[in-house]
Amino acid sequence: MHILVTGGTGFIGSALVPELVSRGHEVTIISRARRSAGHKVAYCQALSEVRADIHAVVNLAGASLAARRWTARYKREIVASRVDFTQKLVGGLTQLQNPPRVLISGSAVGFYGHDSSAVFTEANGRGRGFSADLCAAWEQAAEGALGVIPQVSLLRLGVVFDCGGGALQEMLRSFQFGLQSWLGTGEQWLSWIHRADVVSAICHLLDHPTASGAFNVTAPEPVTHRAFSEAAARHLRTRLSAGVPKAVMRLLVGEMADELLLNGQRVLPDRLMKGGFTFNHSDIDSALQSILSDDG
Repeated sequence: MHILVTGGTGFIGSALVPELVSRGHEVTIISRARRSAGHKVAYCQALSEVRADIHAVVNLAGASLAARRWTARYKREIVASRVDFTQKLVGGLTQLQNPPRVLISGSAVGFYGHDSSAVFTEANGRGRGFSADLCAAWEQAAEGALGVIPQVSLLRLGVVFDCGGGALQEMLRSFQFGLQSWLGTGEQWLSWIHRADVVSAICHLLDHPTASGAFNVTAPEPVTHRAFSEAAARHLRTRLSAGVPKAVMRLLVGEMADELLLNGQRVLPDRLMKGGFTFNHSDIDSALQSILSDDG
């Protein structure tokens, strides 16, 4: 297949593209920067530059939620990079003479809002808060392709772990100095997933043409932040342990603290598992062992 990837140079995309190529696919990446083509990989700056028919699209574009403090200006940038970009992409795809058969588009578990006791599957509805509103609008933008593109799959991603970037690097920063730490009480849920399983899940959806709708892309064994901290301490040498008070986190990062760090949701990948998907790293110890050994 010829697969168009947005966000193809990002944390997930940079792992996905080589896997797609290894499976025999041709890949075109939409990138703002001019880049030289590689083996079975081409780059363009806009959909209008793509000349060959596109069989599938994986839409991973979007400004990082955790890159900066959530000022009103940066929140507008987040929305534009996800919702507005996806609307524009879908508008272009649906006008093609031969539209792709599948669109796999990003979203996140923030769709469900915050809850300390509920267990969320794809059957649950939208929650409250900026993240929930963002994800709902993002998914609605992708679903604008329905009726033209037969398969529209939505990736409700958990926190993606791997070496070389992403959230894990920041979450383990104190461990480098021998301090085991967690945020707030540590009892908030963390729905996570190994990056290799994200890539495998996307490939799984590409291989299953009836796999439409929302999919929770999270490991089947979510953990609390405190349990994550204890698991990390089993793999990294620490001398002290301490929680970071809620007030400190709110002072440091503002609204983002409550939306992303001090609250969470327990999310299960119900539809992926019922669809026969197998995780390489279903528990946090397996994931951390793999990542930290790779990281050297």
